Amino acid sequence: MRTVRESALDVLRTRGMTTVFGNPGSTELPFLKHFPDDFRYILGLQEAVVVGMADGYALASGTTALVNLHTGPGTGNAMGAILNARANRTPMVVTAGQQVRAMLTMEALLSNPQPTLLPQPAVKWAYEPPRPTDVPPALARAVQLAETPPHGPVFLSLPMDDFDAAVTRAEDQAAQATAAREVEHATAPRPETVRSLADRLKQARNAVLVVGDDVDSSGAWDAVVRLAERGGLPVWSAPASARVSFPHTHPLYRGELPPAIGPLTRALEGHDLVVVIGAQVFRYYPYVPGPYLPEGTELVLVTRDLEDAAKAPVGDAVVADPAATAQALAEHFPAREPAPAPDRRVRVPQAADGALPPGTALAAVVEGAPEDTLWVNESPSNVPQFHEAARISTPGSYLFSAGGGLGFGAAAAVGAQLGAPDRPVVAVLGDGSVHYAVQALWTASAYRLPVTFVVLSNARYAILQWFAQLEHAQGAPGLDIPGLDIPTVAAGYGVSSCRAESAGELTKSVRDATAQREGPVLIDVPVTTELPSL
Repeated sequence: MRTVRESALDVLRTRGMTTVFGNPGSTELPFLKHFPDDFRYILGLQEAVVVGMADGYALASGTTALVNLHTGPGTGNAMGAILNARANRTPMVVTAGQQVRAMLTMEALLSNPQPTLLPQPAVKWAYEPPRPTDVPPALARAVQLAETPPHGPVFLSLPMDDFDAAVTRAEDQAAQATAAREVEHATAPRPETVRSLADRLKQARNAVLVVGDDVDSSGAWDAVVRLAERGGLPVWSAPASARVSFPHTHPLYRGELPPAIGPLTRALEGHDLVVVIGAQVFRYYPYVPGPYLPEGTELVLVTRDLEDAAKAPVGDAVVADPAATAQALAEHFPAREPAPAPDRRVRVPQAADGALPPGTALAAVVEGAPEDTLWVNESPSNVPQFHEAARISTPGSYLFSAGGGLGFGAAAAVGAQLGAPDRPVVAVLGDGSVHYAVQALWTASAYRLPVTFVVLSNARYAILQWFAQLEHAQGAPGLDIPGLDIPTVAAGYGVSSCRAESAGELTKSVRDATAQREGPVLIDVPVTTELPSL
């Protein structure tokens, strides 16, 4: 007779989930013992880093990630990263060990007293199987839920004595049949809905598209480009985008909308119809009041997220697959030749002394990086300068956290390199940001992952200094972080590191780091501070 462990491992094999991100505790050892050779365990030194790595892995590979945490304390440590994964719409199954069932009532040490409540509301579903034999089918159900749009993390609490329990042949076969189910998520819009929206686009005086993260993650990139070109529609990125969903070198691209109500509305002035595809309406912060749309402007949202459709403060909504909808809309417009892309190359100074302006530093980084780089960004105050320098124009090439919490960047870059091993991964990090997930450097070193970490060091939380200005909170403490020696910290984790103090030196360092495949490299770059603007 087979055990729960054997049946559960076969469920995971069926779903292609043989990479486990974890930080083991005593309650997880029964699951991990006799770890099979066809599985891969990726160790992180702290649970938030574990989830961040799994997040980057899932987003880069287009698969569902599997996480193994240590009961309640480990889940608590990971909560910020799980919230980021929820905002990123990342398909992820988060498991956590639990005390043996015989000691749960007395809440013995390491019991998680309310395991389904602790991870809420960051997960789509939280569950503790009522019987040991329910563990394999619960895993199968969890994967299906994680992969149902909108994607997101789910949580299972698994008592440690469940894994050696026996399952009958019938129970095992039922679990494997559940795991093998195929569910197709392809909500096509009604033809009359497409026809009506196409007519509105044609009749509008000056329509515009706004594209969001789900265009990239759902495979709608080409369809949206075709729709924009055939309709001659200018395209904005939704505010605070976590992915690039339209080529930034395209002549129809206008940039990223500001993330505040009043400034965003001003940016859309002159447009009488706004069609938003694959984005929330809208990701606002900070609060700058104003009307949600210019007077006389109408909005239609195309989304596969029922929640985004329901919570939009303005406009109509079509709940349907973005790729299918954009493709169907494009068919209502005649084909036309796209205009040539303008020359927007950023010219990099070849010599500079002292701290570099962020734009100069980022242009130098881009100059040294290969064409097919997968970029991970967690330098919040320098996002506009990054996009100006990088001009990303291929799908699946940019990851940023949609959740607003730090700690995603370094960890996600490690996971992204595991998920896309044939692509160079370059992480652009702030010197404040890197310390939220600094343990990720050890994993990169231990697994010899050739991630290039570029740290823009200005000895402060510059994004908070900007918010302090907006919120009239000048004089707030804790916004400066002097005395960080990041290359020495990296060396302590086994990562080769250096400091680049000129544009030319930085370009060469990035070129050398991305050319080698022996392990991670960290490049520390002193930069000046340039606060964003709305």
